[in-house]
Amino acid sequence: MILLACSVNVYAQNNNRFQINIEDPNNQLDVVTASNLRASFNLQYPAYAHADGYRTKRNVTLQIANNETETIKAKAGEIKVNSDWVKGKSLNKVNKELWNALTSNWSSFSKDKRKGYSLTFVSKDPNLDPVLRKKLIDTYFEVYPTLVKTFNDKSPKDVLFVVDTAYKAVAEASGNRILFSAGYMKAHPTDIDVVTHEGMHVVQGYGYGSGPVWLTEGIADYVRYKYGVDNVGSKWSLPAFKDTHSYKNSYRITARFFVWLEQNVKSGLIATLDQQLRVHQYSEQSWVNLTGKTLDQLWDDYAKNPNQIQLQYSDKKSKS
Repeated sequence: MILLACSVNVYAQNNNRFQINIEDPNNQLDVVTASNLRASFNLQYPAYAHADGYRTKRNVTLQIANNETETIKAKAGEIKVNSDWVKGKSLNKVNKELWNALTSNWSSFSKDKRKGYSLTFVSKDPNLDPVLRKKLIDTYFEVYPTLVKTFNDKSPKDVLFVVDTAYKAVAEASGNRILFSAGYMKAHPTDIDVVTHEGMHVVQGYGYGSGPVWLTEGIADYVRYKYGVDNVGSKWSLPAFKDTHSYKNSYRITARFFVWLEQNVKSGLIATLDQQLRVHQYSEQSWVNLTGKTLDQLWDDYAKNPNQIQLQYSDKKSKS
C-alpha cells in the first residue's frame, strides 16, 4: 500500500503543505503508535489530496473515536482512529487502513499499466458510465505514448485522471493530473479527445512564464487535430476562417492557423516552437528566425488565402 499511494503522485512525500493535529486528551496513544500515525499521514494524505483536488483541506485533525470506527475512518481534513485497534499495528498495516479509508470517499479507484505507461483513474461520480470510463482509459493508452515520443520523452509515464462532480469547466491539466468535469463528460460522452488535448498539456510541461496562453492552447488543439483518435465522433472540427479571427483567439482558431503554417510555410514548425517553450527560449523573434516573417506577417498571409489547407479528421468508425 505504500507503493500504491506513491503511484498516485510521485511527489507524495513532499508534504510541507500538509499538517496534522492529533487530539488525544486521554493519552490513549503511546509514542510509537502516534509516530506511526504521523508517518502514515505524511505518506498517504498528500497522495490522496493530489488525486482528490486542489481544494482538499491541507490542515487535518486526527481524533481518537473508538465509538465511531473499529479501525480508521477518514475524509478530507478529518481522520478518526480506534485507539484499541491501532495499538501494536505495524506502519504497513496503518498505511493500508488509512489509504482504504481515504479512498472510500471516491466512487471508484483503479490503476492500469500498459507497455511502460500507467494510468490511475479516480472517479467521484457514482453515475459515471463504465463505457465512457473505458473509452477515456483506452484513449490515454492509444494517444499519450505517441505524444510523449513525439514531443517530450521526459514526460511523466504515470498519469492521473480524476472525474469530479464539483468541477464545472470541461477539463484541466496540472502536473501529471488531468481533471475532468463529470457533468461535461455526461453531456458529451463522445468527446474522448479531450484526453488528447489535456494529455498534450501534461507533455508540454512548460511551467510559468514560458509563453502566451494562446500559444499553449493553440498547440494543444493543433495536437488534438493531428493526433486525436476520433474527432469526427466527437463532432469536433477547426472553424472556418473569419475576418474577425485572430491568432490570439486560442484553441481551435489558433490551431487551424498552425495547420495552415505546417502545410504552407514550414513543416515541423509547431514541434520546434513547442520545444522552445519547454526550455523557455521562445520569443516573438522565434517566428522570424524560423520562417523569415513576423507572426503578424504570417497571419496576414493566412488571412489572404485561408482555404489553402487540407483538413482530415480522425474517425474511429472509418477505421473499423
